[in-house]
Amino acid sequence: MSAIPTFVIRPYRDADAPEVGRLIAETYTAFNLGFAEPDELPKLLGPFRNASSTEAAHREAIAQVIRAPILYVAEDNGEIVGVLRGRKGRLASLFVSGDHHRRGIGRRLVECFEEESRGLGVTVIKVAATLYGIPFYTALGYRKTTGVRSGRSFEGRGLPYQPMKKVLRYGDDGR
Repeated sequence: MSAIPTFVIRPYRDADAPEVGRLIAETYTAFNLGFAEPDELPKLLGPFRNASSTEAAHREAIAQVIRAPILYVAEDNGEIVGVLRGRKGRLASLFVSGDHHRRGIGRRLVECFEEESRGLGVTVIKVAATLYGIPFYTALGYRKTTGVRSGRSFEGRGLPYQPMKKVLRYGDDGR
């Protein structure tokens, strides 16, 4: 018998920005930016380097970056533990708190995104997966489309990423 998930997936609200900003800053640093030199880290984090700030300008900069046409959060006992940002045909980013990995949160966020994408008539979803994320996306049916590339993140350079895509399947019910 499998455990019943305690988390819920819901649409993002503007009031979520500070908590989502901290989540992104912490997980991006811990799981994706280990290659970065200390002086390069703030450049790669962009506005998220100020995720703990209470200054209005910092909070607004973070809120602006978070906004996306498709945006979900995962909550566990009232705490935001995951976030997915995307737009039609592109999964832009997915972050799940490290102490909530391997609980189905990332999978459920991606499933919600794929479901919404099908409703928009999308047939292929693309993602620039970080090296840490490749096994996760592969397990969900995403396939590498080229070799590893080096990209930018805000003002920083050198972020390794793997272009991937998934062809969405549609059943008899159109889903």
